Amino acid sequence: MLAYIIRRGFIGVIMLLVMSLVTFILFFASPIDPARYACGKNCSPALQEQTSKALGYNKPAVQQWTDFLRGIVAGREYPDDPSIREAAPQLVTSCPAPCMGYSVVNSKLVADEIKDAFPITLSLTLAAFIMWILGGVGFGVLAAVKKGTIIDRGIVGVSLVLFAFPAFFTGLFLLKFLAIKWQVVPIPTYTSIADGGVLTWLQGLLLPGITLAVLFMAAYVRMTRAFVLESMHEDYVRTAMSKGLKPRRVLFKHSLRAALTPLVTMAGLDFAGLLGGAIITETVFNYNGLGKLFYDANKTFDLPTIIGIVVLVGFFVITANIIVDLLYAVIDPRVRVG
Repeated sequence: MLAYIIRRGFIGVIMLLVMSLVTFILFFASPIDPARYACGKNCSPALQEQTSKALGYNKPAVQQWTDFLRGIVAGREYPDDPSIREAAPQLVTSCPAPCMGYSVVNSKLVADEIKDAFPITLSLTLAAFIMWILGGVGFGVLAAVKKGTIIDRGIVGVSLVLFAFPAFFTGLFLLKFLAIKWQVVPIPTYTSIADGGVLTWLQGLLLPGITLAVLFMAAYVRMTRAFVLESMHEDYVRTAMSKGLKPRRVLFKHSLRAALTPLVTMAGLDFAGLLGGAIITETVFNYNGLGKLFYDANKTFDLPTIIGIVVLVGFFVITANIIVDLLYAVIDPRVRVG
């Protein structure tokens, strides 16, 4: 197991390096000089050239990538050009490790931007994840057990309808009617546990969490139902039932355990993807998480912020894949890790 973890971790690091290199090539090897956006609207050619040197945009894309990696490990200083730092030491900004770049648009280190936004995204992701896992798997199992009944058709039908609604529609509907018109719940605003306590923190996550959970829950209901029904026809399940085991024990110990294997893959990747930000939901509820940060960075062509978030999401997805692979051996005894 230890050898497998080391091997998967090494492969994950290689994948992350390749992904970051491709990202840099796509953004910085283009004919458009990113310094033109960084220095503002009224940017003269001389100021654009100076901005390009200050941020290191005048270097080849591969060299910028190596500087980026070096900054993550050992930190770096801005302006990137040593001659500019010597001429104007008062303008030097130290970027300690892990340095993910400097955003000229926001006059802030990218790592600090992510540090401010990530707790909001993490809280929203955790709230939605718990809701859609409990609801999706629970209703999916119920639909499989009641196959062919009105309960089964009702659960599947409702899930299909909910799945058809986009996140912005669900979010705006909940915000307008539940929070503003009917005032069933307060208008959601994010408050950290340190500032407002656990209850206030949960209240702020309720509506945006439901918005995300409804979208994912619909898919998990259908997938859980299909996987449980498929596992019920396996030989080992029929053998267990022929031995006289109670149907509930067969369902939870054998059928559901086998069905969880593909569901863990979905859950791991969905959770990791959401850690990169739920752009639509965070924009609808005006939550300043990673999704909204990424959206704003795209509008202003803030490349350092975009690249920092892309690399972070890549790290989450690769890590989730490794964790999912390790969980396979725990959930399904038929899986053996070599």
